[in-house]
Amino acid sequence: MEKTKGINTICTHIGELEDLQFKGAVSPLYMSTSYAYEGVDVKRYPRYFNTPNQEALCRKIAALEHCEAALIFGSGMAAVSTSLLAFLQKGDHVVLPQQIYGGTYNFVVEEFHKYGIEYTFITDTRAGSFEEAIRPNTRVMYLETPSNPLLTLTDLEAVGRLAHSRGITTMIDNTFASPVNQNPADFGIDIIIHSATKYMGGHSDICAGAVAASREHIDRIFHLAKNLGGSLSDFTVWLLERSLKTMGLRVMAQNANAQELARFLRSHPDIHQVYYPGLEDHPGHDLASRQMRGFGGMLSFELAPELDLGRFMESLRWIKASMSLAGVESTLLAPAQTSHALLTPLQREQAGIRDGLIRFSVGIEDLEDLRADLNQALRQAKSGVAPTPQQV
Repeated sequence: MEKTKGINTICTHIGELEDLQFKGAVSPLYMSTSYAYEGVDVKRYPRYFNTPNQEALCRKIAALEHCEAALIFGSGMAAVSTSLLAFLQKGDHVVLPQQIYGGTYNFVVEEFHKYGIEYTFITDTRAGSFEEAIRPNTRVMYLETPSNPLLTLTDLEAVGRLAHSRGITTMIDNTFASPVNQNPADFGIDIIIHSATKYMGGHSDICAGAVAASREHIDRIFHLAKNLGGSLSDFTVWLLERSLKTMGLRVMAQNANAQELARFLRSHPDIHQVYYPGLEDHPGHDLASRQMRGFGGMLSFELAPELDLGRFMESLRWIKASMSLAGVESTLLAPAQTSHALLTPLQREQAGIRDGLIRFSVGIEDLEDLRADLNQALRQAKSGVAPTPQQV
């Protein structure tokens, strides 16, 4: 574990591979998929997560999450599914919040019955709700805080303490916060999962997942992961290590923009509701202030009912209506049509995800340009008149 260095120093230097031949300033890229097996200390094979670039990147991610070890995967869902299945077997039970990433929710409800794994979705994220859902066969508590897409908060320390007292393993999807803003291991959470496609990659051009935990827990995940085969190509590994060098700077800029835009939207007469833990009236604000260093670059909001959602989306100039999140460019989407489209209308309603909800991933553009773009799009959505090129 590397806790003594600052976030930007860890992002830049920890887990680097030294270029011994040419003394280059960046990690060399080893593209080989075939390595010697005789007369070597490590028998390397890409599916075993132990090529030179894979090992180096895992050291960086472990350091960022204050953990002993890490693994990288081909996607965030590969990281989620492998971690859950490594700790659950037939007859076991897992507790999860209703408000989680739609892909995770869909994985649980579509696949777990095939393995004989039981699950309970809780409707709020209080530690007491997790406790009420515990059964004698509960083996895992799964968290997501801030949640996707309503930015609800869970008390990490309280849930971690509860789980450890019952011998239950805790897992968290820490994607929305990123290691820059939150380190769940510091609050007693066992396994930290990321869609590294998001803030770790940060440029909307990498698909990857990551898991950080103790060496014991990572070894258990590895024994399943090597059989499922969800490893990552070394070229993408190298790109991800490159991208992580600027993660601290990117996320801090996104934090600052999101805070100001959340305040702007909250005060706008055409916005019905804003969800952002950095706002003082957010129900999880005090908790976020205790367990997060920054409030993040993600927020959600609902237009006033009389506004045309489609018109608003198509009127934006700089902010892209686009899938995924956490790139340097600002993007937004309607979760009911995208990230949570796999849920039924009833499931979305139970999770509080209405059709008019917009999830906003704030980028690093100049604040005034983003504010002006939102303003003009809101005017167009209210007027019902399509914008001309001169208007945008």
